[in-house]
Amino acid sequence: MSDETKARKTSSVRHTRAIQRDRSKRPTSAPPDEEVQALLSKVVHPATYTQMAAYAAMGLRQRILTLPVMVAFVLSLIWRQVGSVAEAVRVLKKKGMLWTEARPVSQQAVSERLRTFPAELFYRVLIEILPQMQQRWQTRKRPLSKAMAWALERFSDVWVLDGSTLDALLHKIDLLREGEGPVLAGRIAALVSAASLLPRQIWYEEDSHAHDQTFWERAVESLEKGALLLFDLGFTNYDWFDRLSLANIWFVTRAKSNAVYQVERILHASAQWHDWMVRLGQGPTQCATLVRLIEIQIGGRWYRYLTNVLDPQLLPAEYVAELYGQRWRIEDAFNVVKRLLGLAYFWVGSINGVQVQVWATWILYAVLIDLTDQVAEVLDRPFSEISIEMVYRGLYHFTIDYHDGTAVDPVRFLANEAELLGIIKRKRRPKLALTGGTNP
Repeated sequence: MSDETKARKTSSVRHTRAIQRDRSKRPTSAPPDEEVQALLSKVVHPATYTQMAAYAAMGLRQRILTLPVMVAFVLSLIWRQVGSVAEAVRVLKKKGMLWTEARPVSQQAVSERLRTFPAELFYRVLIEILPQMQQRWQTRKRPLSKAMAWALERFSDVWVLDGSTLDALLHKIDLLREGEGPVLAGRIAALVSAASLLPRQIWYEEDSHAHDQTFWERAVESLEKGALLLFDLGFTNYDWFDRLSLANIWFVTRAKSNAVYQVERILHASAQWHDWMVRLGQGPTQCATLVRLIEIQIGGRWYRYLTNVLDPQLLPAEYVAELYGQRWRIEDAFNVVKRLLGLAYFWVGSINGVQVQVWATWILYAVLIDLTDQVAEVLDRPFSEISIEMVYRGLYHFTIDYHDGTAVDPVRFLANEAELLGIIKRKRRPKLALTGGTNP
C-alpha cells in the first residue's frame, strides 16, 4: 500500500469518526412542530411577508418556492437536523414545514433555489426580528450578574465584537459533499450583547482569511454613544482606539505583551494591582488620546487590560477584569451557531447557498436564545448561568414526555428538569481577585 493510499485511508477513517462524533452529540428528535412553530410563526413568519416588496423588486416571480416557503424550508432543515436536502424535500412534499403546507416540489428545484435565491432576503428577515427579540428579553424579569447589572446602569449597553472563520471548521471535519465543488465558507463577525447574547449585527466576508480589522468600520457604525465595547487582541488598532474615544464609545480589551506606552499619571499602585493613565505607541503611531492600563494579579499571574474610560469612579479597576470576562460569551454564541446548529455542514457548493444557511442559522440562534432566557426567568437565575446547549438538547426529552401526555409547556418542563438535564451550569471554582470576592 502506497503512502498516498494510506493517507487517503486514514483521512477517510478520521472523516467517518468525525461524522459519528458530530451525530452522536445531536438530538435524535426535534421538538414537536407545534411548539417550535408557535414562536417562529409569531416572530419570523410576519417578517417574511414584510420583505415581499424587496422580493418583487429583485424581479422574483410568485412561484411555489417563495420567500415564506424558502424560509420555512431552510429553518426546518437546520432546526430538525435533517440529514440532507433530499430528505427535507420529502418532508415538504408529504407534510409541509412550519407555516407552509405540503406542496409538490422536486429536489432539483429546491437545490437550484438554494443556489440562486437571494441570500440578502434571509439577512433582511434576520435584521428585522433581532430588535423584537431584544424587546422580548427586556420585558422579562430575571437577575443579572453583579458586574453586568452595574455596567448597564452606567453604559447604554455592553457589546462584544469578534470574528470567526467558517472555513477552518469545514476543513477540520471535512463534511463537504463530493461533486459540489469547493466551498469557500468565508468568515463571519458579530456584534453581540453581553447581557442578552442576542446579536445586533452579523457580517459575512467570502475571504476566509479576512482580518478582524476589516470589520471595524461596520462595527462602529452600529454602536451608539455611551456603549461599552469588549474585544480581543485581534482588534488592537491605535487609530481605532482614538476614533472610539472621540465618538464617546467606551471599550475594554487586553493589552499586548509588547505594547509600548508612556505613563502619564499613576492612579493606583500596589502589590496586587496597578492603575495607570498611559499614552500608547510612539512616534507616528502614538495615540492622540489617553487610555488606562490596568494590571491585576490573579492566582500569581498578571493580567493587563486597556480601557478608554479614564474616570475610575465610572469604571473601577476591579470591574474591568469581570467585564472583560464577558467577552468570552461571544465564543459561546459562535459555538452554538457552528457546532450545535450545524453551521459546519453546508448543503450546496455556492457562496449564495452558504450565506442563506448563515443567516437562517442566526435566525434560529435568536429563537433558541429567547427560549433559554424564558427558562432563566422561570428559574429566577441570571441568563449566563443557563446552558444554551442543554436547553436545546433537553427539548428531545420534552418531546418524549409531550407524546406521552405528561408535559405540555417546554419552558416549564425544562425549568422543572433543569438539574437533571444539566441546564444550570456548574459553578466554577472562584479565583482570588482584586477584592477577594469577585471572579475575573
